[in-house]
Amino acid sequence: MDQDTGALLDQAAGVARAYLRSLPTRHVGAVADGASVADRLRTALPEAGEQPNAVLGRLAESVERGLVASAGPRYFGFVIGGVLPVALAADWLTAGWAQNAAMHALSPAAAAAEQVAGEWMLDLLGLPGSASFGLPTGAGLANAVGLAAARHALLARTGWDVESRGLYGAPEIAVVVGDEAHATLLTALQYLGLGRERVTRVPTDGQGRIRREELHAAVRGLAGRPLLVAAQAGNVNTGAIDPLDAVADVVAGHPNAWMHVDGAFGLWAAAVPHLRPLLEGVERADSWSTDAHKWLNVGYDCGFVAVRDRDAHRAAMAVSAPYLREGMGNRESWEYVLDSSRRARGFALYAVLRSLGRAGVRDLVERCCLHAQRMAKRLSAEPGVAVLNDVVLNQVLVRFGDDDERTRQVIDRVQADGVAWMGGTSWHGVTAMRISVSNWSTTTEDIDQSADAVLRAFRAQRR
Repeated sequence: MDQDTGALLDQAAGVARAYLRSLPTRHVGAVADGASVADRLRTALPEAGEQPNAVLGRLAESVERGLVASAGPRYFGFVIGGVLPVALAADWLTAGWAQNAAMHALSPAAAAAEQVAGEWMLDLLGLPGSASFGLPTGAGLANAVGLAAARHALLARTGWDVESRGLYGAPEIAVVVGDEAHATLLTALQYLGLGRERVTRVPTDGQGRIRREELHAAVRGLAGRPLLVAAQAGNVNTGAIDPLDAVADVVAGHPNAWMHVDGAFGLWAAAVPHLRPLLEGVERADSWSTDAHKWLNVGYDCGFVAVRDRDAHRAAMAVSAPYLREGMGNRESWEYVLDSSRRARGFALYAVLRSLGRAGVRDLVERCCLHAQRMAKRLSAEPGVAVLNDVVLNQVLVRFGDDDERTRQVIDRVQADGVAWMGGTSWHGVTAMRISVSNWSTTTEDIDQSADAVLRAFRAQRR
């Protein structure tokens, strides 16, 4: 490494350290929008280029006001994890090593880290040890991979090779989802030619869980067709988990069926003994998706998909070309995800899992759930503030003054204040604030400080 490269890396590390030090106190939301940041970045493309250290400095300065402190302890928007220190350090190594994780021949090291980390994930989440797995960008594409494996298996059982012949003339697959299935699941169906609008939607209960009786009725009406049922572990608004054992019973009673579980964050309940019963029956599914960059705080990006039928998984994903050779007994990562050339996500995942161990993952998940319960208790004690959901995991839905506009105004005030950041959502026809506690660094003090900020905003708006 030459002196200039070392100086650049030191410069970048200095900027990163300063940013990390600012997280506990900085305005949580961005203070500039994308258009104004783009104006600061925009210039005529240089003909001869500029000095790398100057470019790096200008980049950091130009984007500073557009950065969101989503890695910090009081960001509760969407379901966004932070990045554990060991994950950040491992990710720096990943960038330095610059390995292409597509196949074993490109990096035996990346292939080995992914293999061991994936085996640990299966064990930690209580999934079959014989299942195949992959590390896509996130749970959204993990859904696509799992559903592609389902499509292959369901049609292969009818004698149809979907990878060779496509869907033209194929037997029609009946797709059943809960009425509150996540948008990325529907997008995965769209990618696969199964359609986001032609699904059978099953009504859900007051917490967003599939209703068992309605599921039975829906499936009875689909007899004779290949059946794909997608259940949910972790409703994006409430955290509620579908009755997975009951869903598995329905699938088991059909002659050609597949059960997929979208568990972007809720699947992590398996790591906590007293939460594990919420997932009863999850091991009976055929495929599963989750994120490591949410609750596990591995940093962006890292998803996880597992499939019971390894052959179906490989058939749906594998690539063939004259220049590709069999891995001589080594696992080939590209056979289990949609992307080929990609970052070596296994390094950071391995580092986090080994650093935390079972006890550390359990404590992380349980701590976030306790924080969510504390937030709900603090807010619901205020007259005029209502928590709309049963806080079973890390999600809290809050409504102010039983009024949509007042709720939106409180959300806007909190975001403008900058102490914390929570987003809004629409839940069963009403507007609500959605609070997701997913960050490893959040403390009880952060919860209290954030609750105080929300209550200040509500009281100020009420005047």
